Amino acid sequence: MAEILLDGLEIQSVEAVHDRFAQALALPEWYGRNLDALFDCLTDQGEPMTVRLLHREALEKNLGRRGQALISLLHRAALENPQVTVLES
Repeated sequence: MAEILLDGLEIQSVEAVHDRFAQALALPEWYGRNLDALFDCLTDQGEPMTVRLLHREALEKNLGRRGQALISLLHRAALENPQVTVLES
């Protein structure tokens, strides 16, 4: 099972978020590295996967509107795909 840690105290850019997902999920080189592409990857995920969000407020501050959009996207993907779990702490 893949586990991706998104710690708002460490992540300073959307690019870093895409790097984490690309590495953890072994995404292909042609992965679009945008929120639409990430949503597609998450909703197509066939294996169990957990995304752990730590320090959500810091992540939203560091990424601005993109941070809010990312968190919303993660929760929507989890609703659409039972293989995806989002945990916040």
